[in-house]
Amino acid sequence: MKGAILGYGFIASQGHLPAWQRRALSHGDLEIVAVADRCEARRALAHQALPAARIYADHRSLLAAEGTSLDFVDICTPPSEHACLTHDALDRGLHVLCEKPMAVSAKEAASMIAHAQLARRVLMPCHNYLHAPVIRAVREVLDSGLIGRVHALTLDTFRPTHARGVAEWSPDWRRDRHWSGGGIAMDHGPHTLYLAFDWMNSLPTSVSARTFTDPSGKLDTEDTWVATLTFPTGLASAFLTWKAGLRKGVFTIHGDRGAIVINDDELQIVAADAPAGGPASTTRPRTGRLSVPSDCQDARHSAWFEPIWPQFLDAIAADRFVGKDALDAVRTIQVIEAAYVSAAHAGQQCPLDLAQPLAVQRPRLLASVTA
Repeated sequence: MKGAILGYGFIASQGHLPAWQRRALSHGDLEIVAVADRCEARRALAHQALPAARIYADHRSLLAAEGTSLDFVDICTPPSEHACLTHDALDRGLHVLCEKPMAVSAKEAASMIAHAQLARRVLMPCHNYLHAPVIRAVREVLDSGLIGRVHALTLDTFRPTHARGVAEWSPDWRRDRHWSGGGIAMDHGPHTLYLAFDWMNSLPTSVSARTFTDPSGKLDTEDTWVATLTFPTGLASAFLTWKAGLRKGVFTIHGDRGAIVINDDELQIVAADAPAGGPASTTRPRTGRLSVPSDCQDARHSAWFEPIWPQFLDAIAADRFVGKDALDAVRTIQVIEAAYVSAAHAGQQCPLDLAQPLAVQRPRLLASVTA
C-alpha cells in the first residue's frame, strides 16, 4: 500500500508517521511515498524524515503527479480542509484515513461518507483513543459483564492550554475558527463522544451544554465545554477544558453491578458480589487497581495509531467503505453542533436523531420542537 500524507504538522510528524514507519519495518505492507504541506519549512522537515519521498506544496499538485500510483492518503491538515481533501482523493480513486474531527460540520462529514460509498473506497477516521491500552482494558472489563449494564458516565478532560501546532506554521490555529471549526468541543469532543457511544452501547437522544470563552474577545473558540448527554439507558456528563491546572483524563463508568474509574494510565475496578441467597443490600464489593501503561501524558499517542492500520486493511479487503467509526465520526459532529446551539441558548436541551447519520438535520432546541 503506497500512501501520501496531506499536512505535515505535529500529529503527522510525531504521531502518524512514526506509527506507519514502525508498521513498515515490522510488516512491510505500507510505504509513505509523498507528502504535501503549504509551509516551506515543514516541507523541508518532511524531506529530512522521508528522503525518498516526493514533497509537494499542495495536495492538488501531489494528487496530479502521484494519484495513479497511490493507494491511500492520510489527511492530517486542520479540520476545515478535511472535506475538500477527502473529496479530491476519492475522485482519484484513493482510500482515505482522516484525522478527527472528520469535518467542521455534520453536513460536510455526511457528504464525505456518501462520496466514499459512491466511489467504493474506504473512508476511516483516526479514532485512536479506542486503541489506547487503558481503553482496551476497559473494553475487556465491560465485555466480561463484571460491572453489569452501564447507566452513567463522567468524562473529564483537563488540559492547561490548547494543543499547539508546529512553530513553523500557525501554532495557535486551534484558536481560529476558520481552521478549527470550534474550540475544545470540536478538537477533543470527538474522542469524548465516540468513547461515550461505545461505553453506553447506544446513541444519545439529547444534549444540553454550556461553553466558556476567554472574555478578552481576542479568541473566537471556546476554552471550556460542559455537556450532559441523555442516552436511552442513562446519562453521560462531559467536562472539557483548556484552562486546567494540569493535564489529565479522568473517566468513570457506572454499571448496575459496579464501576470503573480511569485516571490516565490507572484503572480502579469495583464489582459487587452478592452472597448466595442474600439480599442485594448485603453485597460485598470487590476492588482492584490496575496500571496499564498507555503514555497518556504524551500528546503524540503514536502507538495508539498503529492498530488503525490493520483495521484499515481489513476494511479495504472487505469492501467496507464506511464502517462504524466513520458513522460515529458524523454523529460526534452532530452532537457538537447541537451542543453549540444549546450553549447559545443558556443550556437549553437539544434533541438528537443520530440513527441515520447521512440524514443530517439542522439542530433545534427542544422547546422549539414542542412549542
